[in-house]
Amino acid sequence: MTGSTRIAVTGWGAVTPLGVDADETWRRMVAGESGVRRLEEDWAADLPVRIAGAAPSVADLLPVREQRRLDRAEQLAMVAGREAWAMAHAAGSDPDRTAVVIGSAIGGLWTTIEQQHRLEEGGPRRVSPHTVTMMMANGAAAWLSMALGARAGARAPVSACASGSEAILNAREMILAGTADVVVAGGTEACVTPLTLSALAQTRALSRREDDPARASRPFDRDRDGFVLGEGAAVLVLEREETARQRGATVHAWLEGAAVTSDAYDIVAADPDNQARTMRLALASAGRSGRDVGFVHAHATSTPLGDLNESRAIRDAVGSHAAVTATKSMTGHLLGASGALGALATVRALEEGRIPPTANFETPDPELEVDVVAGGARPSEATLAMVNAFGFGGHNVSLVLSRA
Repeated sequence: MTGSTRIAVTGWGAVTPLGVDADETWRRMVAGESGVRRLEEDWAADLPVRIAGAAPSVADLLPVREQRRLDRAEQLAMVAGREAWAMAHAAGSDPDRTAVVIGSAIGGLWTTIEQQHRLEEGGPRRVSPHTVTMMMANGAAAWLSMALGARAGARAPVSACASGSEAILNAREMILAGTADVVVAGGTEACVTPLTLSALAQTRALSRREDDPARASRPFDRDRDGFVLGEGAAVLVLEREETARQRGATVHAWLEGAAVTSDAYDIVAADPDNQARTMRLALASAGRSGRDVGFVHAHATSTPLGDLNESRAIRDAVGSHAAVTATKSMTGHLLGASGALGALATVRALEEGRIPPTANFETPDPELEVDVVAGGARPSEATLAMVNAFGFGGHNVSLVLSRA
């Protein structure tokens, strides 16, 4: 790790298809339960794909003012962020040394769609004056920074499905650079919408297993046929070790290393060689090697080529000894929030010594060369783990976390 600075994880929060908070999410994740369901809403009636990992409503958990002025993606981030903040008992932190970094692939898409409909049906005067602040991609970071009184920065990385992981990487960089001592970082997404589902269906990226939604997302399985769209938010509180120690905070894990790269290859297809390179760079930043990694939380979305490429990258960068889990099998793909949820799950797995399973892994792909955790949570003595997140546009982020 750069210099002598260590970065502690002192809190977490989440809203996911598995639950309205981090504890419910983790309990169901370890049990191998699915949050994917058939969409019965009227707006989904004519869609080509009608399954998704829809998160529960959190509006009732917010003051009326926030219910009216925040897009759903912002609402999810506020609830998860406040949960993480409360768990870390960080309310006494110096505002000028506290920052927020919340990534999102798309931002306030529901607001964008709804207000466009209002414009078309009722004219300009029907458009809400809050539209811009509800649809802007930095909205979640801005609102959460105000809620927490964080004045060291409110950043919003937009790097497709790597956004949440890049937010955590940005937090690490801020702490190492000395510009912040406490950073609330993660990702949020709320785009289970007719537009998104229709567009992804047109690309043939989504699973068509509508007769059995809970078994549709099946990373690494021979019969995988595409990913399931999901939504939610996940947030970690990251702190300089000295700051955490001074206020007696509980350290749940250490963020030891991280790396971000770009493929410069294709807008959709990933470069597997660069995925392996990203993992090696993350390990190097932590002063570790692949031999030290006990398990990998894979990006693994359940697409035929993507899962195979990542498995080969893990084999090349880490080795075949490491256990591999893919929790998108239970939540679907949370896009910009997925990497942050992967980091949260990895922290919990390191702390509790249990790796959540890859649900629906029933028939191994014969071309795989990794050890997939399946059939239930696996007891683990791992002290070091890696989290991968890869996004359209060639965005790659790998994080290295260790047990406290």
